[in-house]
Amino acid sequence: MTNVQRTAFGSPLAALLIFGAMSPDTFAADLSTYRNFELGSDLAAVVRQAAADPLQAKVIHSRPAIIQELSWRPQPLGASSQTEPVQEVLFSFYDGKLFRIKVDYDRYQTEGLTVDDFVDAISATYGPATRPTAPDKVAPGSYGDQEEIVAQWQDSQHRFDLIRLSYGPTFRLVGVMKTLEGSAQTAIMEAKRLDDQEAPQRDAARIASEEEAAKTKLEKARLVNKPKFRQ
Repeated sequence: MTNVQRTAFGSPLAALLIFGAMSPDTFAADLSTYRNFELGSDLAAVVRQAAADPLQAKVIHSRPAIIQELSWRPQPLGASSQTEPVQEVLFSFYDGKLFRIKVDYDRYQTEGLTVDDFVDAISATYGPATRPTAPDKVAPGSYGDQEEIVAQWQDSQHRFDLIRLSYGPTFRLVGVMKTLEGSAQTAIMEAKRLDDQEAPQRDAARIASEEEAAKTKLEKARLVNKPKFRQ
């Protein structure tokens, strides 16, 4: 066993991070999978493996390509007293293919773990990490919290980034299939452009619809109240 593996297995929670991220069939580095979910798989396969309802998959964009997301909350296995460090996993699909896996760790179940603890544990699955001399900043999150890449694992087709969020602090692991990531990001940007371009028309249609609904409501009230009205 390597020094990295000794360090990682020294902590029960770190060991769970390892076993949670790896396939039970092998200890070899395989950057195409996370907990047996394989990047590039179709939506039906991921839904089946997560024991989820297909209707839970949300359509985020429908053009120029279909972008869908499926949320999954893993549970501790059996009657084990061991805790689950992962709060939520978000699967993202491009035209039905899994191109991104975003893993958010529970801030309380991983409290006290350092960047080195995460890197040691994940490296036991994905091999040696690349550590930036200065953390790479990424775009602010949905709530304005800052994110920075603190470690990275990659091969020619796949990449996993360990991200530290300023709020918490909490950690996130993001895995992507490179050949799909670029096309998906291009499609998402184009979908947002189209949405912005058509926003005035949609707003005008919405306002007209609301005004028509209000007019219809008043007319119905008038028909009910007019016969009963007396000075």
